[in-house]
Amino acid sequence: MRKGVPNLGALQAFEASARLGSFSRAAEELSLTHSAVFRQVAGLEERLGVALFTRVRRRIVLTDHGAEYAARVRHHLEQLQKDTFGLISRAGIGRSLHIGTVPTLAATWLIPRLAGFQRLYPDIAISLSSKTAPFLFKDYPVDAAIYHAEQPWNNTHSIRLFYEQELIPVCSSQLLARVKSKGVKALAEMTHLHMMTRPDAWMQWYEHNHYECEPHILAGPRYEVFSMLLAAVEAGLGMGLFPAFIAREHIKSGRFVMPVPAVLPVGKSYYFGYPDDRSPSEALGLFEQWLVTQALQPA
Repeated sequence: MRKGVPNLGALQAFEASARLGSFSRAAEELSLTHSAVFRQVAGLEERLGVALFTRVRRRIVLTDHGAEYAARVRHHLEQLQKDTFGLISRAGIGRSLHIGTVPTLAATWLIPRLAGFQRLYPDIAISLSSKTAPFLFKDYPVDAAIYHAEQPWNNTHSIRLFYEQELIPVCSSQLLARVKSKGVKALAEMTHLHMMTRPDAWMQWYEHNHYECEPHILAGPRYEVFSMLLAAVEAGLGMGLFPAFIAREHIKSGRFVMPVPAVLPVGKSYYFGYPDDRSPSEALGLFEQWLVTQALQPA
């Protein structure tokens, strides 16, 4: 046992009791007796020197400290469960890969192509996790990552899949039809929607195209991922800037339109990489080769 860390049984008993609001229901879930769960939780409180529950007749209610601790314990137990299942899947029959990826690229580009990979390699299972910010592989249990950056990450074996090339402004065709002005003047009548990870994109777009960027443009709603931004544009909430490969199908379908034919060149690319001190498995090598062929195909 690590010094100062309660045993796993006590943490499980506490988390289940907190989540279910009952020692009896927690005991049923954990296949224990009511008294066993009660003793585990009481022992945990004694060890911590903190009251986690208040007891009111037959009811238990989390204290403020208990509620905060329960949320933290739940997070770590869920992560431990994911790590365990990941290890089991990698060690089991067949082959398995866990890939970290930026979410919208996964939804719009990678996942639609994965059926082709499965037909080629039916014994390789691909699991995906979304990650919007850079991370260290030692802190994040994935075999490899597809990421967006200006250059390859340090200490990785990385290949460029494709350049992002440019961001283009789009809005729903219905929204543009309601705007009275045309061309550049129409922009002032539409709410500008922003990406949290690219807070200066609209300002850069205006500067690059020599348009005046008025203060209200920067005050529009902000979204964490492109899938949210896509939904907001489709709902007619405003106009967004998107990588061309994401917006292209929506424009072809007629749902989205470019209010003006002006773009913002982008120097970043999408890369596939894994730690350079880790020998890639055969499955990872096959997936890398397949990704390269997909990236060479027209979007």
